[in-house]
Amino acid sequence: MNRRSFIYQAFGVSLSLPILARPSRVPYLDQIGLQLYTLRNPIAQDLSKTIDAVASIGYKQVEPYGFPSPQTMEMIKRARGQGMQVNSSHFTWDSLLHPEKKGIKPFGDVLELARKHGLTDLVVPYLSAQDRQNLAGYEKTADALNRGADQAKKAGIRLAYHNHAFEFKPMNKGKTGFDVFIERFSPDMFFEVDVFWVKVGGVDPVAQLEKLKNRVSQVHLKDLKKGSICPNYGKVEPDAFEEIGDGMIPMVPVMKAALACGVKHCHVEQDHSPSPLKSVRKSLKYLNS
Repeated sequence: MNRRSFIYQAFGVSLSLPILARPSRVPYLDQIGLQLYTLRNPIAQDLSKTIDAVASIGYKQVEPYGFPSPQTMEMIKRARGQGMQVNSSHFTWDSLLHPEKKGIKPFGDVLELARKHGLTDLVVPYLSAQDRQNLAGYEKTADALNRGADQAKKAGIRLAYHNHAFEFKPMNKGKTGFDVFIERFSPDMFFEVDVFWVKVGGVDPVAQLEKLKNRVSQVHLKDLKKGSICPNYGKVEPDAFEEIGDGMIPMVPVMKAALACGVKHCHVEQDHSPSPLKSVRKSLKYLNS
């Protein structure tokens, strides 16, 4: 009997027991993205230096905001120059919902520019109060987004809606704006699920992803301060936004649920931070640990 067999038998350990496997790799890390709104202040000071820092930290893609502004175009150019992918961007949503406003570029022109710059996804990042006053307002908005999704599909681009917490506020007979969107969105209209705001809205992020299944195009990974009151449909203080791993949302189960639902891209985001570059570095380090 060799020494190893003696030790195992002496302590009653079966040699047939399998060696415990290491936890499976966290999905999306090989293409992990960053929503650049997190770095809007550093970008305003020095766009090139900030984008270069994002690449050096280890992010593989970025999602800009404000498309099709000149600043956004520069973000795209610089990010790709640093070897990062740019597949998606938030855009000026009034081009779709309120094209009558002065100075608003027609949605068709936005789509053409998005196609020209190699984008596959455009995201409605917010909803003005006038478009969500009641369930009828949500219905009207959903219909407008469906028309935009049809137009976008013909241009080879996928359109999605990014949630906040207000969509989960119960309205007439407990029905929410998000309920309207789930019921009314066409098969060509997708969701970009922000797990922070889902949680603030009083809903479990994993359960929400599982409910939406293959209707989610992208996910925003954003952590919420421990002890935060949920639901909260009002003001959220800046210190409620935490680096991933420091808050109350288990992010790895979210990412695994996203993978099971066919989500293509996941982007780290943190709306507020006194040191945003340090925050996005810390979040990525946690996911890699």
